[in-house]
Amino acid sequence: MHILKKLYCRAFQRALFIAYPFLPYREPKVVGGDTHGIPAVLGKEGRKHPMIVTDGGIVRAGLLLPLTSALEEAGVTYTLFSDVVANPTSAIVEDGVRLYRENGADSLIAVGGGSSMDAAKAIGARIARPRKSLRRMKGILRVIRRIPLLIAIPTTAGTGSEATLAAVIVDSETREKYAINDFPLIPRYAVLDPAYTLTLPNHLTSTTGMDALTHAVEAYIGKSSFRRTRRESEEAVRLIFANIEKAYEDGGDITARTEMARAAYLAGCAFTRSYVGYVHALAHALGGCYDTPHGLANAVLLPYVLEAYGHATDGKLKRLAVVAGLAREADDAGKAAAAFIEGVRNLNRRLGIPATLRIDDEDIPALARHAEREANPLYPVPVLWTERELVSIYNMVRE
Repeated sequence: MHILKKLYCRAFQRALFIAYPFLPYREPKVVGGDTHGIPAVLGKEGRKHPMIVTDGGIVRAGLLLPLTSALEEAGVTYTLFSDVVANPTSAIVEDGVRLYRENGADSLIAVGGGSSMDAAKAIGARIARPRKSLRRMKGILRVIRRIPLLIAIPTTAGTGSEATLAAVIVDSETREKYAINDFPLIPRYAVLDPAYTLTLPNHLTSTTGMDALTHAVEAYIGKSSFRRTRRESEEAVRLIFANIEKAYEDGGDITARTEMARAAYLAGCAFTRSYVGYVHALAHALGGCYDTPHGLANAVLLPYVLEAYGHATDGKLKRLAVVAGLAREADDAGKAAAAFIEGVRNLNRRLGIPATLRIDDEDIPALARHAEREANPLYPVPVLWTERELVSIYNMVRE
């Protein structure tokens, strides 16, 4: 990377880090163990007509019934928007905005994985900024205005979106996948009920869990981590290595599901303050181009990116290896870091996650270009890369 661009990236990242104490970060208020408290929350906030944002699979699986029953028993009128898909598009968001307005809704309840929460946040952003397109809100601090009350109910233990300021959307016309990052997008309330994850299929348990691991690791090894986010990341890594296989092998293990939900939340809190890195930038580009599930892309990419950083992350990865039970404090940093990377690979293998992804050769230059533009200068990565290095990562992971 050219020295001037490198200086610009690091100066940008340092300025954000210094500004952190003065920025309006907050965490959502965690509502008890189930959805029965939501009518009371709506009443407290003076809201009478929420719009539920979810996907068809959640509806068909009957996962909405506890929520809708609670609302109906309390006499709360609601609107259902269940058109969300994996990697939600700007067109889907606009459909949600129209339904919200047509039915006179005054609040949002997101039920599902990261896609439902991303869609709900984007709908909220468009409601708050009706004259501003989603594309013009791409990047950081482009929403500014407070969005409608947003309650997040995660049905996976992975994205951590219930705690973050980010919404990731695919442009319906260009297929570019981009993030909108602003403090008003952090949900006001979150319901962490592991019962929602009990019926999660194995492949979603594994990939969403590895998504949470990626959040924790990237927040930890980046240059904007600090004591609080490092503590949250370490605890998330410990919980994931201790519980993800239990949840994968026995979906009804409520203890493992509870610990994974906690890990995902902690990882979300960590990365919303300390940001992510090149794994996410590379994964977002794949999601926009091929609709590759985000958790799957992160899981496959994570060990390749960590290895490519070389010795720049040895010290921090050693600490994570110790936390995960993969190394001892007395071990050499380089060997412990290698043990952590190998531990991630082995975990992927045991969880049935492939080592490669479908990527067409002719798409790689454009993918790398999108990833580089997303990451630089925003993400405080351990080592700065250009498109050339990102191309090499794609070449490593392609089938």
